[in-house]
Order: sequence, then C-alpha cells, then structure tokens
Amino acid sequence: MPNGKPLSKQRIEELETYIHISQNIVREAYRQFDPKDIRLVWSGHKDSTLTLWIWRETCKKYGFEMPRAVTIDEGDTFEEAEEFLAKMSKEWGIQLDVAKNEDVLRACNYTLGADVWIKDLNERNREEIKRIGFGDLERFPFEAESFIGNHLMKSVALNVYLEENDVKVIVQGLRWDEQPVRSDDPYFEKVEAQYLQPAQVRIRPILHIKERALWDIYHHWKLPFVSLYAQGYRSLGAKTTTQKMSDLPAWEQDLENTVERAGRRQDKEAAMARLRALGYM
Repeated sequence: MPNGKPLSKQRIEELETYIHISQNIVREAYRQFDPKDIRLVWSGHKDSTLTLWIWRETCKKYGFEMPRAVTIDEGDTFEEAEEFLAKMSKEWGIQLDVAKNEDVLRACNYTLGADVWIKDLNERNREEIKRIGFGDLERFPFEAESFIGNHLMKSVALNVYLEENDVKVIVQGLRWDEQPVRSDDPYFEKVEAQYLQPAQVRIRPILHIKERALWDIYHHWKLPFVSLYAQGYRSLGAKTTTQKMSDLPAWEQDLENTVERAGRRQDKEAAMARLRALGYM
C-alpha cells in the first residue's frame, strides 16, 4: 500500500466509485461504436495503463470484445517502458500496433540531435511542417519533444496510423488534474476532419481520477507499472528530456502541492494549447 498504510474502507469505496464512473464511459463507448473502430493509445505509462486496465476489466465483466491498442514510437523512449509494453501486452493478451514516423527517423539517421533536412522528407511531412508555420525552414535538429518533434513524431504518426487503418475512435489516458489545458476536456469529444487530420472521436475514461487516487488504485488492486515510477519519476515523456524531481517513489511525493509534469520539457508544456490545436493529444 502507499507509504505502507492500508486504505480505509471509505477510501476504497471512493476508488471503486471512480472506477465505476470510468466503466460507464466504456459501456457507453460500446453502445455507440464497434470495437473494430476503436484504438486504445497505450504508452505503458501510468495513465494509459490504468485506462487500459479499466477497459479490459470492463470487457471481461460485460463480455465486450477488447479493441486493439496502439503505441506511438517517438524515437526517444525509455527502454523500461518498451520492455513493460512487450511484457504486459503478452500477459494481458493485448494486440498492440506501433505508430511511428519512420520518414523523419530515416532523415536523421535515427540519431537524436542530428539535423533533419526538410528537402529529404516525404510530401506529407513537408506539408505538415508548413501547416505548423515553419514553411521557410531548411532543417531542424531531431528532438522528440521540441515543437516540431512533438507534431511530427506524435500527432502526425498517430494521424497517419488512423488514416491507414480507418480508425474512427481513439481512447486516451488523460486526467483533468494532469495539465491545465486538459482541465476542461470532455469524456467524449468529436473532432471534425481538417487538412491533414482525420475526423475522430476521442474518449477519455479516467479524466476524474486525480494523481493520488491513481496511485491508490494501482496499489490496492496491485496493478503493474513501469519501474521508473518507483525510482522517483512522476511523469514520463521522451527519455532524454524527462527528469525525476525526487528520489522518492512517485506515490510518496507531495502530489497535492507540486507540479506533476515539472520533470517534463517546459517549453513543450507552455506550448501545449497550440500543439493540441494542431491535433496533439
């Protein structure tokens, strides 16, 4: 249990209510959509893993078909997260696809910090760079969490995957308390098609679960998680730009009075609203 203390009966009932709310979101998703049209976005990190666990438990409870999952390989990932995905997808029987912008990775010879010459990119990526306001740029260093890197390696990679697989619905492990620009997100959001971005419905089943409750759920129901959280990481992003802010396990830190994503690249955090307007999750 967190801090070695068992949860009170009242707290367990509270957590069960949170999970029940999420399960109702899942049930509503199956009322509206075919599971073949749904993909769960799963990084292996704490939020998306909790979302997948709740979805899987709901499927077992009500006899629903489990959708496929998709992970986004941004070219700068923690080995621990990759190993966790491989292990848990096998143990939980999850069909896991990978969305990756291979064109950008080839252009930088799969090397962080190496220059990407825009003339070497395919037409889709060149158009995406123009769309985000860098039409006059000749080259840029490959960084997964720069503004350009986030757009090309995450948003574009996922959008191309959705288009190629005719996916209509994505499930996101986002929470209201995680990031200010996500504080007003709805459980169901219809995103209209626009240039280079397919129409989609975004479902967010754990919006109401705060960080403290998340870790209480993990420990009470003995959910697996990436070992990095026990080492002090609270929020995982790209490997080279994510720092741990404490040596205490994530759940033993001052979750209520410190910033969850303080260890993430802060210029990316500041640009989150702009990134989301361009299709970022």
